[in-house]
Amino acid sequence: MPQITVDGYGVLEAREGERLVLALERGGVDILHRCGGVARCTTCRVSFTQGEPDAMTVAEYDKLQDKGLLGQARLSCQIECREDMALTPLQTVQNTGLEPGKAPTEQIEPEPVWTTRPGASTEG
Repeated sequence: MPQITVDGYGVLEAREGERLVLALERGGVDILHRCGGVARCTTCRVSFTQGEPDAMTVAEYDKLQDKGLLGQARLSCQIECREDMALTPLQTVQNTGLEPGKAPTEQIEPEPVWTTRPGASTEG
């Protein structure tokens, strides 16, 4: 089982292939997902300190590019837990005062088309 070290929250266990946003919520992190986990709002973003996945959905890439966040943050609704990770949730109920939003589904939405993140060890 992948372990996720979350700044300010401790270590939690994720299920293999589980959406990161759901693993964080299940582990007690009050992360936002205002659009319901469909790569539209960027409120579920996280910053990795270790174990950032090289795989990225095209939906995540496009949204981060549009918002000027590509290379600075990742969308937890678009990441599957496969390895140990260490990260900081950037927008939570506690630090924004906002409601989390509609619950994301178990599967990544929209249907994922995979690419490689900029700066990934497998790029080039």
